[in-house]
Amino acid sequence: MIKIGGVGSNIINNFQKNFQDITQKLEEQKIRLIIQKLRLKEKQVIAHEMAHKAVGGRYTGAVHYTYTRGPDGKFYITGGEVSIDTSEEPDPEDTIRKMEIVRAAALAPADPSPQDIRVAQIATIKEMKARQELAKLKEQEKSQGQEKPLLSVKV
Repeated sequence: MIKIGGVGSNIINNFQKNFQDITQKLEEQKIRLIIQKLRLKEKQVIAHEMAHKAVGGRYTGAVHYTYTRGPDGKFYITGGEVSIDTSEEPDPEDTIRKMEIVRAAALAPADPSPQDIRVAQIATIKEMKARQELAKLKEQEKSQGQEKPLLSVKV
């Protein structure tokens, strides 16, 4: 009696082993790719938030990051935010200077987010308002200066 099933089962076993090896290698490549993307995103987020901080200086708060656990179990930064003080100053000239910095800080990253653009718009509006207020104050000073005599002589 001759057994021929052994040859066929070896071929099937080899195929299954090769298929499992290929599947495992593909899964490992997929994991490596995901980790690469997470590392790249982390670098981009850090650079984005640091651009805000570097330009905004004293008008920016602490950076807060959002983390995502990767397939390797490590946490990667995938989001972030930094607060920017958009409050007006008592003096319009100070408000103008501050809003110029705030706008520059909001637009500092190479890829400003929609929220960054909104902050820049708010700063621009407040700066324009302060410029109008300053012009009004200067006009008032000018008109008050014309009412006063330049020289008074007593005889």
